[in-house]
Amino acid sequence: MKKVISLLFVISAAVVGFVQTAAAETLRVGMECTYAPFNYRTAEGELTGYDVDVAKGVTDILGAEVEFVCQKWDGMIPALLANKFDLIVASMSITEKRREKIDFSGPYRISVGRLVGKKNGNFNLFNADGSANADGFKGIKVGLERATTYENWFNAKVPDAEILLYDNNEAMYLDLQNGRTDVIMTNPMKAHLKFLSQEDGAGFEFVSPAIDEVEYFGVGVGIGLRKGNDELLGRINAALKQLAEDGSLEKYALKIFPFAIHPAKWTSLD
Repeated sequence: MKKVISLLFVISAAVVGFVQTAAAETLRVGMECTYAPFNYRTAEGELTGYDVDVAKGVTDILGAEVEFVCQKWDGMIPALLANKFDLIVASMSITEKRREKIDFSGPYRISVGRLVGKKNGNFNLFNADGSANADGFKGIKVGLERATTYENWFNAKVPDAEILLYDNNEAMYLDLQNGRTDVIMTNPMKAHLKFLSQEDGAGFEFVSPAIDEVEYFGVGVGIGLRKGNDELLGRINAALKQLAEDGSLEKYALKIFPFAIHPAKWTSLD
């Protein structure tokens, strides 16, 4: 009888351990669920977007179940710290201020600037090595949103350029169409969605490479998690590296954009 009881105890302990392990492999992911095209619900109620694909790709590699938790943006980090979910996959830019509170994976999405101008405009704005060609900007009117990283970049790299400052994107696009400015610099993802893929943007195109200088545009967007989870952070970084190198991140982006939106060479923040 004692042997039977001992065996039952071992089996029960094993079952409990298995259930606990299985539960530990469910990762709760916080996102807004309203931020198209990165994380939002379709008309049928399905959660979709680039962030959603990244979260599913990472958890698949980790062998974990994923549970999405919708959270308003201004409470995202407090909710993570309050253990409402385990990860933030919500197009959250990596900043030093945020890193004081939480840890981040390496970037799965870049923060860049890119110039838009007329098709066949014969612009010569950049040299072969990717640096700005100051002579190419002579006589060119450049539209920028006021008080942005794009304005900071021009002030540092092409200080003699003729700059027109705008309070919003809509006014900037309108002046580009009307010829009051020759080129504009903005986020290429927004430019594609709001302008180049629309009827009004049919006669325009990107006229520069993606400019991804960290000093001005930041590291990019990463997965956030509570501090002290170094083992999980390492696994997430390894999973993102795999998604970058096997082409998955590019595949996710091409569902929305005609270009990849992750770093050309993936790296962690270490």
